[in-house]
Amino acid sequence: MPSFDVVSEIDQHELSNAIDQANREISNRFDFKGTNSKIEMVDNNLTIISSSEFQIKQIQDILETKVTKRGIDIRCLDYGDIVENNNEARQIVSIKKGVDKELARKIVKMIKSSKLKTQAAIQGDQVRITGKKRDDLQATITEIKEAKFDIPLQYINFRD
Repeated sequence: MPSFDVVSEIDQHELSNAIDQANREISNRFDFKGTNSKIEMVDNNLTIISSSEFQIKQIQDILETKVTKRGIDIRCLDYGDIVENNNEARQIVSIKKGVDKELARKIVKMIKSSKLKTQAAIQGDQVRITGKKRDDLQATITEIKEAKFDIPLQYINFRD
């Protein structure tokens, strides 16, 4: 029986390359000279460090540009609050990975209400869609794409 998986993944290597490029641009720009501004990556969190809130906003723009050029959807970046201490401002940016339970339920509910001849099952942080015909699966993919969720989705493991 044909099937495919709906997932939300990010290419870690491309993300680290985008962060390296952003840090290189920050170190070369004149308006960041002497501010000790940088982006650090620990696990699935990025920390933007600079001397003021205004510069944090500029670094966000640089980061989004570099991430987009690397082919990563910026909807996977979740910006936290900017915290200012003495001479330093920090912002934590979490990276969204995987399809959470709530979104998976929405996808399953949408597929059931679409009256297509496909079934959906939640499997951890992904959703498996199965159907008898390839055309039904392709129609399901189109349906999910048109729903426009707030997280980038990929469709992998398409099997006949």
